[in-house]
Amino acid sequence: MSNKAATGGSRRSLLKVVVVLLQTLVLIGIALSFYAIGWFGKDIRVRTVPVDPRDLLYGDYVTLGYDISRLDPSLWKDTARKPEKGQPVYVVLKPGTDGIAQPVAAYGSKPAVQEGEVVMKGRIDNRWREEIFVKYGVEKYYVPEGTGKSLEDKASRLIVHMKVAPWGQAKIEGLEERS
Repeated sequence: MSNKAATGGSRRSLLKVVVVLLQTLVLIGIALSFYAIGWFGKDIRVRTVPVDPRDLLYGDYVTLGYDISRLDPSLWKDTARKPEKGQPVYVVLKPGTDGIAQPVAAYGSKPAVQEGEVVMKGRIDNRWREEIFVKYGVEKYYVPEGTGKSLEDKASRLIVHMKVAPWGQAKIEGLEERS
């Protein structure tokens, strides 16, 4: 066997190992980013209105609509550009007197925040003159089989507990019924 053939074979083996290692690191990174929200995220509470109780593949879930998903255009603080559909948006939230998070500003890029504020990253779903509609990626919440309909009936009395990571990603920690 020639020396060139042996070198080519070892290069291919090394390339395969590198590719497998990179794929493994990407998968670990995805998993860690989800858990990192819980580790580093700040707690917030938001009002919600569930609307849809069933998914044929995954079982019961509730589609959640949030007060913080409908922004007044006066909250848009990015003077460099106007809010447009599909654009990333960073919404600054601050707890109100009742402890429920309220939007205080929205930007096209991540802003600095004050003590007690949280930045939640979303995407502009639509824009009208009166409102900017935002999706945050936490609009579906899967629940135990058979409980989706009862949550739908409690729509106007639910509070969602979330964790929001410093980079703006959020995850739902649980639901509670308001009194």
